[in-house]
Amino acid sequence: MVGPQTTQAVDVPRLVVAAPASGTGKTTVATGLMAAFAERGLAVSPHKVGPDYIDPGYHALATGRPGRNLDAYMCGPELVAPLFAHGAAGCELAVVEGVMGLFDGASGEGELASTAHVAKLLKAPVVLVVDASSQSRSVAALVHGFASFDPEVRLAGVILNKVGSDRHEELLREAMEEVGVPVYGALRRTPQVATPARHLGLVPVAERSAGAVDSVRAAAAMVREGCDLEGLLGLARSAPALRTDVWGPGGAGAVGGDGVEVAGLRPGPRSSIAGGAECADPAGIVVAVAGGAAFTFSYAEHTELLRAAGAEVVTFDPLHDEQLPENTAAVVIGGGFPEVYAPELSANEPLRKAVAELARSGAPVIAECAGLLYLSRSLDGQPMCGVLDADAKMSGRLTLGYRDAVALSDSPLTPAGARLRGHEFHRTVLEPGAGPTPAWGMRLPTRRVEGFVQGGVHASYLHTHWAARPDIAHRLVQWSGAR
Repeated sequence: MVGPQTTQAVDVPRLVVAAPASGTGKTTVATGLMAAFAERGLAVSPHKVGPDYIDPGYHALATGRPGRNLDAYMCGPELVAPLFAHGAAGCELAVVEGVMGLFDGASGEGELASTAHVAKLLKAPVVLVVDASSQSRSVAALVHGFASFDPEVRLAGVILNKVGSDRHEELLREAMEEVGVPVYGALRRTPQVATPARHLGLVPVAERSAGAVDSVRAAAAMVREGCDLEGLLGLARSAPALRTDVWGPGGAGAVGGDGVEVAGLRPGPRSSIAGGAECADPAGIVVAVAGGAAFTFSYAEHTELLRAAGAEVVTFDPLHDEQLPENTAAVVIGGGFPEVYAPELSANEPLRKAVAELARSGAPVIAECAGLLYLSRSLDGQPMCGVLDADAKMSGRLTLGYRDAVALSDSPLTPAGARLRGHEFHRTVLEPGAGPTPAWGMRLPTRRVEGFVQGGVHASYLHTHWAARPDIAHRLVQWSGAR
């Protein structure tokens, strides 16, 4: 659902940076472009296709603006342009980093949520980043195939990455002339721009500090030296005006589910907010949101929606803060890497006890993925908050993919029957994976129940994007004020 709507012609110059596959250097090039244009004094709006939380952190570092996601699966294709318009308001250029390969989208859903899909929704030209390290003339066949696969996608040029020498570059450029696709850059192999990675991808900006700044600066320098920035800016300016509603966080109304049966279970009966209690004035209600190095996964729109609903949003760091913010009425603990910081999180016993006490009081405690692990009894043998009768541990198996879910009971997050699309991304397992009152019934990839609802607690592996259901923030704030 879109908040207050203003249909207008959005005339922000824009580029989509895509690739034939993951691992070609797409993030480095996109981040370098953002930083290089920002250094020129342009107001650059950074965007990322898909559910990724980590890349937008580097984008924010490069531009000084929040990195924002454009996810046609979780939010729906109809919200891609409005969310883009919201994020890019007042900017002189938008750079959109793609996800995976150009045409890779939600499994079994055709083009849905692919970079190509989003590029078409934004009417944006695409620049393909090609890893040229092991080819010369064959690059022309590769690019020709991508350029002709979907005529509605405007593949307007390429940036050749990992070029080995001047002679190699010459051969590559000659090949590209054969297919008539312009070359906007040729980048040498540069170890200085390498970004460390681990089990779920790049190491987040919040964990690297000065190292992340150095990486972004190196990427900007590489792009300045190897890319035709004027040509790319001209290409971005060639994008036509985008006539669209503009998403806004204020004034969001309720969106209800219909008690759809999923996983063989029917959602329980609905109840009014907080058992029918009168809702206090939401102004001044403190919603504490976990942050710091262990909890880096969040979408900018969540905070905007909470504030628009009347909440005072205060960030706390479970690694260092021994108490919740003063007058905390609700807690939101998103994703991140608690498994990396399990000893430190466990050592902060005062905060673990404070979170457990708040949960026992019936206050809303919303936990996604990393937050689920933090609320568990233990994580890799380290004591956690003990709110949930479950234990978590690292595993060698990656759980990854979009999910179609329905709420199986009322909670501060959603009413029973609410339908959401979300995303899972973790290498941990929780035993048991669901409580006596599960949070979700899942349809994909298999029918199952998952997560925990108990009192005001809603804890699950499922990552959600509240822009798709802005009533979530209103419900959470109302539930907090009704206690």
